[in-house]
Amino acid sequence: MIVLVANTGSSSLKLRVVGSSDEVLSAADLPAPEPNGDMRELEQFVDDTVELDAVGHRIVHGGDLRESTLVDDRTEHRLGELGELAPLHNGPALAVLGALRALRPELAHVACFDTSFHATLPPGAALYPVPRAWSERFGLRRFGFHGLSHEWASGRTAELLSAEPAELRVVTCHLGAGASLAAVVGGRSVDTTMGFTPNEGLVMATRSGSIDPGMLLWLLRQGGLGADEAERALDRQSGLLGLSGRSAEMQEVIAAADAGDVWAQEAFAVYMHRLRAGIAAMAAALGGLDALAFTGGVGERSPRVRAEACAGLAFLGLRLDLDKNEDPGAADADVSTPDASVRTLVVHAREDLQIARAVRSLLGA
Repeated sequence: MIVLVANTGSSSLKLRVVGSSDEVLSAADLPAPEPNGDMRELEQFVDDTVELDAVGHRIVHGGDLRESTLVDDRTEHRLGELGELAPLHNGPALAVLGALRALRPELAHVACFDTSFHATLPPGAALYPVPRAWSERFGLRRFGFHGLSHEWASGRTAELLSAEPAELRVVTCHLGAGASLAAVVGGRSVDTTMGFTPNEGLVMATRSGSIDPGMLLWLLRQGGLGADEAERALDRQSGLLGLSGRSAEMQEVIAAADAGDVWAQEAFAVYMHRLRAGIAAMAAALGGLDALAFTGGVGERSPRVRAEACAGLAFLGLRLDLDKNEDPGAADADVSTPDASVRTLVVHAREDLQIARAVRSLLGA
């Protein structure tokens, strides 16, 4: 089965045509489209791809849809109603979904959700300590995100360590423009850092991550902020960008910090403090740790972030080979020292393959 994978993020659209043996037959990286925006590059890519059997769409927020799902008009409408829960992601993804369904209506279109992998969260990790009436009326729970990436990274970690997933307690670190952690045991997610929306948890490129809800209420009441203004600031003007005042890019923040920029130094310090605390919390949820996997743009390409994270968590048994960490190579790699009791790995994000496999599984191919 040849699957077109449409991986729509907050800022990019990654198109991959994946063959039956997981080989990438063609690819294109485009800017994430705006709703009702220009789709000519997408249309050209599809026109140039003659042979397709199905399309897999990455959808960040699936709400109560817990498994990959065939898309019809009713499902597409249902997903549209979730847009406010993931405003940076679901809008562009649904624009791509609508365009591709119109271009290739004869194909099976499958929605693959970033929330699905975290449907196994136990109540202790999934529930918010708010009135039960709220949870039942509004469907409040911690959904978790980046599930496609966490599922791939945890499975790939088991392969690299020649271990069965059932034997491993793994913390996966998806660090990119968005960032989250997952605690995975026996191949199942039992805790994660993102929650009802993709704004909970770690410091991100432009998203705040977790903040004191009382502070937000104070800003709305006493600071004169409106809900739309607050949402825009927390989604698009916070995180590394908001703290540093100069950039949402980790490498630029690190360069500025090394050059003596105090705000950049503070931005990096806050990012690393939250990251180390999150990893330790995930390890606690697992009752121990066998492996730590870094993936995503920052996770794969920032030796500094990996080194600083592991240095602060040496008590867990993490030990990096500094040379390997500095240059892990093009392939997935174990960058630990031989005597490390917990393995540290760099795993390239392959959401495209995870989506293609989910499509084949659903369609029985």
